[in-house]
Amino acid sequence: MKASKLTARGLAYVLRAIGRKIAKHHRAKQTPHGKQSVKKLMAHGASASSIELSGDTKLFDRVARKWNVDYAFYKTGPDKYLLFFKAGQADAMIACFSEYSRKVLNKSKSRRIPIRDQLKRASKQLTQEQPRPKERVQEVAHADR
Repeated sequence: MKASKLTARGLAYVLRAIGRKIAKHHRAKQTPHGKQSVKKLMAHGASASSIELSGDTKLFDRVARKWNVDYAFYKTGPDKYLLFFKAGQADAMIACFSEYSRKVLNKSKSRRIPIRDQLKRASKQLTQEQPRPKERVQEVAHADR
């Protein structure tokens, strides 16, 4: 009876291992979505288009996740990228890119002054002010001491 329990346990272990292997194979066959490498994007089999992008890629990532776009960045220079995307998703990409460009423009129009600039202005203002001479006043001593 004890030997049959071991066999049942061994059989359950083998079945779980087979299930894990099948699931791994299934995940490998699925096409990735969202941000990925250019090589993976080209391997989807669909034609791809590209747009030049300069600036913040993190901001684009946030917007692209919202629109469920498959895309890849290729760095061409310092702070310059080629943005590849599937040609079949051109409509979603246009909407995504218009939202991204609107956010970039609003970010540049921000009226807030950065803290570093505020500190520089304050330090310049302090250096321009003439230091006041310190007045030393001696306290009157009490007579009963």
